Amino acid sequence: MDIFSGRLPLFSATAFLFFNKGGGTQQLIHKLKYKGNKEIGVHLGKLFGNQLNNSALFNESAAIIPVPLHPRKEYKRGYNQSLMICEGIASRMNARVLSDVLYRNIHSSSQTKKSRYERWENVKDIFEIKKGHRLEGKHVLLVDDVITTGATLEACGQKLLEIPGIRLSIASLAYAQG
Repeated sequence: MDIFSGRLPLFSATAFLFFNKGGGTQQLIHKLKYKGNKEIGVHLGKLFGNQLNNSALFNESAAIIPVPLHPRKEYKRGYNQSLMICEGIASRMNARVLSDVLYRNIHSSSQTKKSRYERWENVKDIFEIKKGHRLEGKHVLLVDDVITTGATLEACGQKLLEIPGIRLSIASLAYAQG
């Protein structure tokens, strides 16, 4: 995925669906994120997990890490949509979901109306690692719901790459075109 070229040293990156305004993928993601339909995330994660498990680029991932929400946002929403996707993916792969390694230490405003630069400024210093020693020398799959500019995944990835010997791959349910 060229969006991360020169920004993150990734082993691999992929997305399952294309996200276009007004399209079916947008409707699914909206139901997942804002309408409490977490089953959509699990179901699509299972379909995505089947593909990832059949790919030599992803099938040796030892851990699947969801992009974290700030606890306040997760409490308000009732769940982390990226974690729902991870649970679906993990059910089809030989990997564990670790939702306690990467966390968001600062509540930030929504990214939806921000430019690429504003998105990066909004997320560049808000993630931290705990218990990262469990991932030393391992292939890790970082998962998010939608890639728009890649700023959130880049900020998360930079933190994860501080763990010695980690090999980082990214998988997103959807990729927003243009």
